Amino acid sequence: MVHSHAKPADHTSHSDKKEGQSSLRLVAWETTRNCNLACIHCRASATAGPHSGELDTSEAFRLLDQIAEVAKPIIILTGGEPLLRDDIFEIAAYGTAKGLRMVMAPNGTLVTEPIAKKLVDVGIKRISISLDGATRESHDRFRKVDGAYEGALNAMKIARKVGLDFQVNTTITKTNLDQIPKIQELAVEQGAVAHHIFLLVPTGRGKYIVDQEINAAEYEETLNWFYDQRDKTPLELKATCAPHYYRILRQRARKEGQSVSFKTHGLDAVTRGCLGGIGFCFVSHRGDVQPCGFLAADCGNVRRQSFADIWNHSEVLTNLRDYDKLKGKCNPCEFKRVCGGCRARAYEATGDYLTEEPLCSYQPRKA
Repeated sequence: MVHSHAKPADHTSHSDKKEGQSSLRLVAWETTRNCNLACIHCRASATAGPHSGELDTSEAFRLLDQIAEVAKPIIILTGGEPLLRDDIFEIAAYGTAKGLRMVMAPNGTLVTEPIAKKLVDVGIKRISISLDGATRESHDRFRKVDGAYEGALNAMKIARKVGLDFQVNTTITKTNLDQIPKIQELAVEQGAVAHHIFLLVPTGRGKYIVDQEINAAEYEETLNWFYDQRDKTPLELKATCAPHYYRILRQRARKEGQSVSFKTHGLDAVTRGCLGGIGFCFVSHRGDVQPCGFLAADCGNVRRQSFADIWNHSEVLTNLRDYDKLKGKCNPCEFKRVCGGCRARAYEATGDYLTEEPLCSYQPRKA
């Protein structure tokens, strides 16, 4: 399973938004729970299907119609393994025809040259492929399937051959923390356009490896290292489920005598840490809408309500857009508008998605 929150080509800008306003830029749709891998961190605990109640083709088209009425966001077709869905090419082509930017998060093992060409033909602009280890042994151990590493690298090779942009996604845990530089080198060697790192959120099967979650100090160290890579790699870099990065970016820039702007820091200057419910939402295989794939707070179901009604009026989403509702040290924090803390981590730790981020070591000046 590739991260259902994986955000290929994230161009979300919130710096010019007033609080409470929301501009839908990204929707991750879990097209299926069916998967041919059994990754130890999987949010969906995805397994081989079939799974009952998945949105059918006509419901999929209706969902895309309704999303397009709200905005023209990037649609991430994810899973499970989206390529196990028989109508996935029809869905991608339909979204492309609606003017939506369609991207996909396969795990790589099913990508053949004919499939990659078909993805290009139906308008898929980018795929994300996860690499969670720098070696075959470490990646396959993480993915729980022998051959997953070779499958991922082969998919990258094929994508490059047919001209399909791909990014590498990496979930960071204690087991691969020391391999991140090597994974980034591999991404460059394979021809990736971007490297997105994800800090483990302990949901789904991820709950059972919570002891592999890095601590707050390691978190800070990793994000500072990631910041240092900006001028050292040709890759577009993005830290996801790591909202603190947007605080660190500003702290480092201030120390270096820089102001943070699009000119100096690119898209990082105009986006925000936690986008759940603000510029991003997740739709499950059964049509449930959540702020993100990791935050299982029910916002409504597209079978019972219109997508627009959910996006504009859900109490959960409305709460997330009011930063003054944040609790604990997140509330007085001077970085809450650019960071926001991981709402899913807060929810998993306490049952309250508005409480302070449990993996943050920063003490706000205003507190």
